[in-house]
Amino acid sequence: MEQQIYKGKLTQFHRLKIAKKEELTKNTFSLEFGIPENLKENFRFDAGQFVSIRFQAHGKEIINDFSMTSAPYEHKIALGIKMNSPEGAASQLFQNYQEGDELLVSEPGGRFTLISKPSEFRTIVGFAAGIGITPILSHFKNILHNEPRTRLFLFFGNKSSEDLIYRNELDRLAKMHGERLQIFYFFSREKTANSFFHGRLDDKKLSLIINQILHLDDTDEESTIWDAVDEVLICGKGEMIKTLANACYHHGIPKKNIHFELFEEFNDDIYPVEKEFPLIENVELEFKMLGKEYSAILPTNEERILQQLLIQQFQVPYSCKSGICGSCECILEEGEVELLENEYLTENEEERGHILACMSIAKSKKIKLNFDLT
Repeated sequence: MEQQIYKGKLTQFHRLKIAKKEELTKNTFSLEFGIPENLKENFRFDAGQFVSIRFQAHGKEIINDFSMTSAPYEHKIALGIKMNSPEGAASQLFQNYQEGDELLVSEPGGRFTLISKPSEFRTIVGFAAGIGITPILSHFKNILHNEPRTRLFLFFGNKSSEDLIYRNELDRLAKMHGERLQIFYFFSREKTANSFFHGRLDDKKLSLIINQILHLDDTDEESTIWDAVDEVLICGKGEMIKTLANACYHHGIPKKNIHFELFEEFNDDIYPVEKEFPLIENVELEFKMLGKEYSAILPTNEERILQQLLIQQFQVPYSCKSGICGSCECILEEGEVELLENEYLTENEEERGHILACMSIAKSKKIKLNFDLT
């Protein structure tokens, strides 16, 4: 086991051997790791979680997060990875590491998860774009395995059929569970026989999906399939998540039932901020991070706490800046803040004073935070 400071937090890594490596498309590949018996407890995970991989690229140490495509019942770690450029870190990972090599892999993390409800009748809808299919594939496999009464609908967008990853596995699942799983593919840069399936997944496409696919419900003649949706899963780029999450909300899905995972930094709010706050100037901020004490003056409370600390060059932990990943989680030890949105913290954590710095507005003259969560 090795410990590493990653995103401002202490992360535990273990050496795992690459059991399988496969090129999926011209710019994506998969890695599969076997889990030794002595590490099985360390690598227990929930569907939708990710691991971080620590590796060398161009002579530098790189640590990147990758979502798992494997489901917990498969007892392995399988990842889908996109290569954004020939010289990028992911391309180096693909070129330089082979089956049998060892990599440092973190213990699983992330909260793009669902509570399993095997005895309930549920309807779950997934929206994915490109490599965003990875955690949703994990979810869908897990639900099909554990929840015999749940039905699933997947809407999967790609540039073209050449870019569509995991099609064989998805089609196999649809064939095995045809009565409970329906999959629809959309292409933004490829003509389709039916124009309905051409274009990006956005608010306009969602309206068409609701009206033309999720309309008549065979289980309840007085309502539509969309009326019966219990949970929505969205994974892709920030703008897609923002557009679809708001569209789902405006079409009647409560925010607490809309779950999303972001693969890149996104500086915009997912949902519009509808509150206004009294102006406070020269907010005194003290915070603890990795055992050290820091202090700063925030000129006003017009911007979120995290963003103001980053402007002042403090190396505080963050990833998405949108209240999704939880990297900037900290404890509010003194003062008052407004948590604008929260896709990460549990009710119990909020009650114990945990906040997300990226989504917090200062509401008092003095604030004290602890990023060490102790």
